[in-house]
Amino acid sequence: MSSTLVPLIGPVPGGMEMVVILLIAVLLFGANKIPKLARSTGQAMGEFQRGREEVEQELEELQEGEANTGGDASGTSSTSDTASTASDTASTASDADESDEQ
Repeated sequence: MSSTLVPLIGPVPGGMEMVVILLIAVLLFGANKIPKLARSTGQAMGEFQRGREEVEQELEELQEGEANTGGDASGTSSTSDTASTASDTASTASDADESDEQ
């Protein structure tokens, strides 16, 4: 069974095709706007990459958290424990403030 891979985008343009594409870009946008377009494109790519890295890091933290809690997929027990600890801490702090005022 012979199978050939067909690229989804098509063949990569060579040297002469790139020159033609660059010439068309200069004609459409003008020589002054091309550096601005390249700069904004680079900034957008950087923001996208930072966002992707943040999401990957959050996913890794979630996976590590599940591994540390014994593989609890729902995560409800650790979340409820954290919420009850936070409310206990808040009530203890407010009780301490009230006793200091008296």
